[in-house]
Amino acid sequence: MSVDPKRWLLVARILRPRGNKGEVAAELLTDFPHRLTEMKEVFVGVREGAPAAEPRAVGVTSCWLSQNHKGQAVFHFAGCDSISAAEKYRGLDVLLPIRQRVQLAAGQYFVDDLIGCTVFENCAASSPLASSPCSMGTAPALLGAVRDVQFTGEGVSGTPILVVDTHRGELLIPLAEDICRSIDVAARRIDANLPEGLRDLNKS
Repeated sequence: MSVDPKRWLLVARILRPRGNKGEVAAELLTDFPHRLTEMKEVFVGVREGAPAAEPRAVGVTSCWLSQNHKGQAVFHFAGCDSISAAEKYRGLDVLLPIRQRVQLAAGQYFVDDLIGCTVFENCAASSPLASSPCSMGTAPALLGAVRDVQFTGEGVSGTPILVVDTHRGELLIPLAEDICRSIDVAARRIDANLPEGLRDLNKS
């Protein structure tokens, strides 16, 4: 049996035992790490990539963000009081039920919700003489599906980029309100108005 990733939120991945009291070091995989320090229970298992049993609930005695290793946290699970006990957690994912996901403000989206969305080019405002692929009418034209979301980098402000697989190859579309005019994660659909020259910019 494999775990359904749609039911679980991946927040950390356990790297190794830390110290000799049963603590484990974990790589943080969430934009909201501070809330982990308040958790009294999490789930451990493998969300993707390997057959696995259903994640199991584990009590959290304590959790804090590492000051020595940026992007890591230290968990001390209930009943885990030795290096050998901590070793059993190596490589496992720290998960939360999807219902515990943070509620984002309007206009903000989780990467998992964007990946796999179908992207359409909305040409309703285009001239019928334009050379756009959907210039024959006002119906949106299928571009492709979102494969990834790129970010400018930690501490650097900038617009995230949608990496869209199209029949002509990879297309990079800024995740900006004036370009991605409609995002419906429930319908798995994004409608975009591509600015003039964007395709040529992708070719350079």
